[in-house]
Amino acid sequence: MLRMINRFAMVLAIALFSSAVTAEEYPNRTVRIVVPFAAGGPADIYARFLAQRLQEALGQAFMVDNRPGAGSIIGTDVVAKSQPDGYTLLLMSNTQTVNESLYQNKSYQLMRDFVPIAPINYSDLVLVVKSSLPVTNLRDFIKLAKAKPDALSYASSGSGTPYHMAGEMFKSMAGVSILHVPYKGSSGARVDVLGGQVDMMFDAVTTMSDFIRSGKVRALGTTGKARSAILPDVPTVAEAGVPGYETVIWLGLLAPKNTPPAIVTKLNAQITKIVSNPEVRAAWAKQGAVPMSMTPAEFTRFMNDDIAKWAHIVKISGARVD
Repeated sequence: MLRMINRFAMVLAIALFSSAVTAEEYPNRTVRIVVPFAAGGPADIYARFLAQRLQEALGQAFMVDNRPGAGSIIGTDVVAKSQPDGYTLLLMSNTQTVNESLYQNKSYQLMRDFVPIAPINYSDLVLVVKSSLPVTNLRDFIKLAKAKPDALSYASSGSGTPYHMAGEMFKSMAGVSILHVPYKGSSGARVDVLGGQVDMMFDAVTTMSDFIRSGKVRALGTTGKARSAILPDVPTVAEAGVPGYETVIWLGLLAPKNTPPAIVTKLNAQITKIVSNPEVRAAWAKQGAVPMSMTPAEFTRFMNDDIAKWAHIVKISGARVD
């Protein structure tokens, strides 16, 4: 028995030493950050920002690899099947926490097949309508939607994305029926709302605010608890006509399950340092993005809570995959 205990202790010591060595040497080659969304949206923009800062801090290239499709499932599955060595990472949003209840037959499970590294930031969404729609406030829009069930349409970046779920939650809470038009990415959805082909969408304030200021779309409400600092004249959806309404889009970084804990800790420390930088915080504040800092354990709890939250919303809203 004593021999077995000594042998186990030796194996454990070797494993811990190997992990420390791995973390010390990591990274020694290019790291790939898979973004399961199309180029041009918030996830892609902040993935590239983060990749550049991690490259500067750790001395190795961090490459962004866009793998959009199937509501983020294609790219997420790529990372789930990758080697757990820290060289393939996943840039996620709350799309993935929604998908845990929206898609029943995925090949992966988020909390089974991934290890959370760190959150990055969150931002409010904003409900915008095409400039030609004859409404100037949210209450008028709701009246129009109730008068013409399914005659109005809303664009999203795909089923299960924050843009889609914001729309479904709005429909449920406002008591309206609006046609969902899913796209393969937020850029296509945005272009068609700007062009007047689709009536409305929920979009991140970080990407839509300039179009609002230029008058290309009309903002009817933001989705946070309080008004957005970069759109202070736009009321929240809750104060404009749908009490209790609130949702955001948040981003984070994951790795395949069994990635060495020392590598996870090292990446978490670097990301926390990046998002805590005063210059970064100031730049993001101008864009409407709020930095998030958590330990891997705290981020794990946050993700579990978000999965439960969206499972409830999927159930009560009747949201489905189009």
